[in-house]
Amino acid sequence: MRSHVNQRHERVLEIVRRRGGLRVTELAEELGVSAVTVRRDIETLAEQGRLMRLHGSVTCPEPPVSGPAADGAGMDASVPSAPTGVVLGMVVPSMEHYFAELVKGAQDAVAARGGRLVLGIAHWRSEEDTAQIGRMLDGGVDGLLIQPSWERGVPSPEQEQQLLALRVPAVLVDRRVPLGGRLAGLDSARSDHALGAAVAVHHLAGLGHERISLLAQDNPTSPQVQEGYEAAMAARGLPVPPLVNVDPEDPAGLEEAARSLYRSVAKGGVTAAIVHNDQTAIGVVQRLRERGLSLPGDISLVAYEDEMAALADVPLTAVAPPRQAVGESAVEMMFARLAGGPGAAAPSRHLSLVPRLMVRASSAPPR
Repeated sequence: MRSHVNQRHERVLEIVRRRGGLRVTELAEELGVSAVTVRRDIETLAEQGRLMRLHGSVTCPEPPVSGPAADGAGMDASVPSAPTGVVLGMVVPSMEHYFAELVKGAQDAVAARGGRLVLGIAHWRSEEDTAQIGRMLDGGVDGLLIQPSWERGVPSPEQEQQLLALRVPAVLVDRRVPLGGRLAGLDSARSDHALGAAVAVHHLAGLGHERISLLAQDNPTSPQVQEGYEAAMAARGLPVPPLVNVDPEDPAGLEEAARSLYRSVAKGGVTAAIVHNDQTAIGVVQRLRERGLSLPGDISLVAYEDEMAALADVPLTAVAPPRQAVGESAVEMMFARLAGGPGAAAPSRHLSLVPRLMVRASSAPPR
């Protein structure tokens, strides 16, 4: 009996070495035995260090590498060797420009490690987050990268519980783990939007601007942008004008925001503004110029996101969150978590990447 088990173990190893990695169900089918038997074999071989087990799949502990990546080019040496056959699910609120770049970063990083990324789009609906996650779990993904559609970036108790109850590893993508919440145990990778807004304030204040306004959308990123703006203004000892909320999809709202900023320039002494995001900034600039204001002569402006800021009539100085790098970092964290095996006790990590400032023609010293 023991000899028969040993023979099956050797057969398992031969198949995994030949194929580089495969799912447990595929291995059971090829061996002609039950999935329960295969899982028991995998557990034994993993304890011996002869296999690496993942959630629903198995691979060699050190898969062979060939081609351009053989010398480690383009790979993070701190991340364990990538097993092939890993399938990750990724849920995002939308596939507009910002999210498309983030997904591309994740997709490239997964492909470079021999895996596959499955995408789900929630269309900014929390119930669709739940549906997409359920579909991916039913499909047998090994891990989840989740950018949830939280209102103003804060989860409800039900949304927290959903993430806590996941049966596969998860990485929170471009969302801040709420202070005092229950999600501190989740790995997370995000742009530090508060620091990004602060970078914009310090740029404008460094040029000599003392009255700097903020125009912001109402979305999950906005609270962090506002937080960083107010903290940087306080650090500079500058007064904080009233926040202007704007809906770029509503022409009337965009018109009102431009009108409010125009009044602040004409009567309130405002000489600069930070506008979240590019779409809003371009619309506001067009309306300000129709009212006779010039950039950067009458007002300097910094856009937040840098998706299309360079394409404005006056190319806009902009804060650029590192979207692709966030996606790549989320994948690196996931593979490190999977390499530890089920129940890995490594401490959770919260990685914040600082946005960059792209200086263009729309910002200058006040005249």
